[in-house]
Amino acid sequence: MTTPPPGLRERKKQATREALREAALRLAMERGPDQVRVEDIAEAAGVSPRTYNNYFASREQAIVSVVTADREARTAAAVAARPAGVRLADAVTEALVEQYTNIGEREHQALLLITTRTALRDAFLDSVAGIESPLAAVIAERLGDVEAPTARVLAASVAAAVRIALEGWLQPTGNAGAGGSSGVGGLVVPSGSLPGRLRAALAPLAPAFDAAERRTQP
Repeated sequence: MTTPPPGLRERKKQATREALREAALRLAMERGPDQVRVEDIAEAAGVSPRTYNNYFASREQAIVSVVTADREARTAAAVAARPAGVRLADAVTEALVEQYTNIGEREHQALLLITTRTALRDAFLDSVAGIESPLAAVIAERLGDVEAPTARVLAASVAAAVRIALEGWLQPTGNAGAGGSSGVGGLVVPSGSLPGRLRAALAPLAPAFDAAERRTQP
């Protein structure tokens, strides 16, 4: 099925979202995340604070969106692109490892910022929930069973596993900020191999994926 190109309204919304996330990252790198206000980001992107609030709930969300932008759709598309003969558990795992580890220079800069503030880490972890709905849709399609709750349960379990892997990978070191608040200061230290953590967290779900595939086979 060919997805129709986005209309003018959608393209304008996407351009505004991109301008906001670019402004958020640039200002955070220039001034430090704590010195950036929502009003500053909105002004730099050429929109009002009210418009900003239509796209992001906080400055942290805007900053981490440079890393997380469109990851939900890209992950689902990566699963769907795997050949039909590939085990579904493997397709999901490899798609997630690919999307969470193959990042460009801009995304790498944002990830470095995320490791400087626990508030940014928390926003990054919260973004994982976004993969659930599109992933459920593509799992249901692969299983050929869009009515049963199986795909939603599997997708929700995947999102929980990914969050656990990321929590283990990005470990706060304590309240290192000047204000002593864990929500503002505090360094975050990447620990171990992210691909390894993702695979280990997703491995217990493989039997459930295999059972779901067996039930839907003719």
